[in-house]
Amino acid sequence: MSTLPMFTALRSPRFARLYAAQTVSQVGDALTWVGLALLAYQLTGGEDAAVVLGAALTLRVLAFVVFSPLAGVIADRINRKWLLVGCDLGRMAVIGLLPFVHAVWQVYLLMFLVNALTAFFTPTNQATVPMVVGQADSGPAFALSSATTELINIIGPGLAGIVAALLGGRNLFFVDAASFLLSGLLILTLPALQAAQGEVQRSTWQGIRDGTARLWRDPPIRFALLLELVAAVTGALILVNTVSRIQGDLKLSEATYGWVMAAYGLGATLASLVVGVVGKRWPRTRFILIGALVTSLAVLPGNIAPLPAILVLWLLAGIGQNWVNLPAETLLAERTEEAAQGRVYGAHFAWSHLWYAFAYPVAGFLGTRLPQRDFLIGGGLALVLLAAVAVWLRPQTEGQTASRS
Repeated sequence: MSTLPMFTALRSPRFARLYAAQTVSQVGDALTWVGLALLAYQLTGGEDAAVVLGAALTLRVLAFVVFSPLAGVIADRINRKWLLVGCDLGRMAVIGLLPFVHAVWQVYLLMFLVNALTAFFTPTNQATVPMVVGQADSGPAFALSSATTELINIIGPGLAGIVAALLGGRNLFFVDAASFLLSGLLILTLPALQAAQGEVQRSTWQGIRDGTARLWRDPPIRFALLLELVAAVTGALILVNTVSRIQGDLKLSEATYGWVMAAYGLGATLASLVVGVVGKRWPRTRFILIGALVTSLAVLPGNIAPLPAILVLWLLAGIGQNWVNLPAETLLAERTEEAAQGRVYGAHFAWSHLWYAFAYPVAGFLGTRLPQRDFLIGGGLALVLLAAVAVWLRPQTEGQTASRS
């Protein structure tokens, strides 16, 4: 454990169980999206499967933006243990219905419901990490969780393919439902997860406003949030337009596309390890600035780079993405008192996904209208945004003082 400081977080029994629950449910999530792709193909005969998946992703972002600020306020007021368990059991029930759907509208309804529950679960889980390990040790804990998430993103589709071959595509959802049940049972073994009570908000709406205000009022957090917009632009370019570059322009196989995206995920995994090892020796905002610069520069040559270069560039882009997003999560814990962390993480979850609601259409427009220069123009846009934020809004000092209302 001493070789990688981030594993020291597992010495906390409460975090170990919380981490295990998160990992189990994320493995199930990997199965869900492969199962959803197969289900969409079955329901549409293959012709509109991409439309169904695109709509499902849009509903996912919508649910996150709408519900996560409310989730954060609730997480500050109640025992988070029961909120997390309730979300897991609710997701188990909804996912368990997916094998029985026979119409596209049913897919949309169920995916919106499951992502609404995820909008409550994820920011609550994030806000609970510094509670169980302490603010000082939240960095290694977030680094371990991030590395695990990225690793699951790499191996998850392959694992889902094996399960689908053995059990059938629709039965993937039953396995996913079981993962949520197991996650909920693990969380049930935890003691109460009640946040320390600070100033009581007079209304739910006031709590939502306070969570957002804290993001924009604190200079280092505001800086991180705006550079997450930069990362969203480059991330959307990669997620939306890589398939056209690999299979359309270069005329390569689906397997090759999979390897390129695996390189992207591998970069994010390695970046998590670096953050976990370096810890506080670098200011969080320095990691975030370097990450935004690396991911923006990496996508610029995407339209002219051959396959070997793309593999390296997408690896670097994954590193940059992680160096923006992971330190931002830790920064929230270090600069917010425990009594307000729920609503701050809820607001942050909404804003960071709202950036993608902007970035996805931009990436789609560039890929459709300017397919030969989409990565160049998109990367240039990211660099312009980065320069503006770095020049006008870069904080002079980061400090470690928690923000107050």
